[in-house]
Amino acid sequence: MGNDLETCNTEVLVVGAGDSGMMAAAAAREVGAKVILLEKGETLGPLRLSNAAINSNAQKRAGISINKHDIVEYLASFAQHNVDQKLLNIWADHSSETVNWLEDNILKPNGAYIRSEPDAMVAGDIYKGFPTENDPTIDGKSYVSYAHWFKKWLEDNDIDIRYSTSLVKLIKEGDTVTGAIVKDTKDDKEYQIKASKGVILCTGGYSANKELLKKWNPEALKKNVYNDSPRNDGTGITAALEVGALRDQEPAECIFDRGLVPVGTKTEDMYVQTANTKNWLWIGSYPFLKVNLRGKRFANESIPYQFISNAAAKEPGYLYAMIWDDNYADELKQFHMLGCAKFGFPGYMTNKQAFIDDVEQYIKKGLIIKADTIEELAEKLNLPVENLKKTVERQNQNYIDHVDYDFGKEYFRMSPIKKKPYYGCILGGRILGTFDGLRVNENMQVLDKEYNPINKLYAAGNDSGGFFWGSYPDRVPGLASSHAQTFGRLAGRVAANDGKLPNELENNVDSEIHTVKVSDNIEASTGASMH
Repeated sequence: MGNDLETCNTEVLVVGAGDSGMMAAAAAREVGAKVILLEKGETLGPLRLSNAAINSNAQKRAGISINKHDIVEYLASFAQHNVDQKLLNIWADHSSETVNWLEDNILKPNGAYIRSEPDAMVAGDIYKGFPTENDPTIDGKSYVSYAHWFKKWLEDNDIDIRYSTSLVKLIKEGDTVTGAIVKDTKDDKEYQIKASKGVILCTGGYSANKELLKKWNPEALKKNVYNDSPRNDGTGITAALEVGALRDQEPAECIFDRGLVPVGTKTEDMYVQTANTKNWLWIGSYPFLKVNLRGKRFANESIPYQFISNAAAKEPGYLYAMIWDDNYADELKQFHMLGCAKFGFPGYMTNKQAFIDDVEQYIKKGLIIKADTIEELAEKLNLPVENLKKTVERQNQNYIDHVDYDFGKEYFRMSPIKKKPYYGCILGGRILGTFDGLRVNENMQVLDKEYNPINKLYAAGNDSGGFFWGSYPDRVPGLASSHAQTFGRLAGRVAANDGKLPNELENNVDSEIHTVKVSDNIEASTGASMH
């Protein structure tokens, strides 16, 4: 296969330069392996900012302790145990060392550090929250992006990063993956890369591939009107399937309830690929009144982000309307949201005015409707007028009675609709990524259909499966990025160390290898201010 193609050689080939791929490349290089890192885009993609961990150094500084078995069982139960709990244990055991490595090697040398977020309070007992969030920052008051620092680390450590290079197919000789055929998309030229120690697939899921969604997760095309991961076309997963890999048989995804669409949109006609959070309404995740397209309330709005999209999928048209009044900005803080929706840092909307400005921009675009009466609002939203009037009256009476008679929403997350002007919009889901991927074992080795590892083939990030099922557990903030970076780091270390378990790697690798050509400023770092 590919004998007529030009060939280059490496030890570890990492396909995809996102959260998992960059971590995999760095980890393999630290062990001493020669590494090629492929990225099909012309630049590196953005890295996620918040990372979950159990007992990271930042959490220890903040006095935060998380019980491993509590969180592992929570995650398994959230997925109804449709996951490989061994992988959850592996994540729990290694998440902190990944966050610590990021802080020590990427952030501190550049004057930044990790801030641990202690707030884990959520409404009710059903959806327990965990203080897992670790945020990169310089001032303790805002995020700092670190992808450019990570890129420099990779370059300083002689990792061969090849942009505009896509995976064509894997090369398998006998029972071993020996490399890949790739394509330089700028020169329109294919060549092969031989990887003596292994290939690590880190290309992301398949949310940008509508044909794969139709085949593997057709409901996602109905629930979602936006895809926020346009690079994720399923290339790594499909390439592995061609060499006999095993894939999750049930879908998993992360959906945010912030997809603004024009009135009259039909969800089957809209699936916008966007990398810039186009028409992303931050208060869409807040527990304001939400009604189906017939003007009737259909679920408790005080639930994880994705659940309202799941509930709307049982209603006519899949889309839904959110209704609120002119007091909304003064009510936001009382709802006590977590993660990226939080009021103030580490949420992305830092204060009340930021939320107001976000709403105002969509009023100007015609995606949020203002009206002086509920009747007028209903008409402009194409909702049955009498139904919406009755729903709003019921909402207001529930608020007066301090009881949500219909769906049991907590009182502090209830709000009346009394002060005009009134606001409304039509919302659908926006998928951040698919999580059903290739089955892997605890060493990140891809399994075949007999559940045996395919020799020298690894997967991490959203190419790897068995970790999520169904909906994303957003009460564990930062889990998606932590899963990607932690498993990427493990895959890189194991591949570079010829398939050995991480604990064996720790015991056997010469400590001198771990400082291979690390730049002087990284080795000399003594830390950053911890205000």
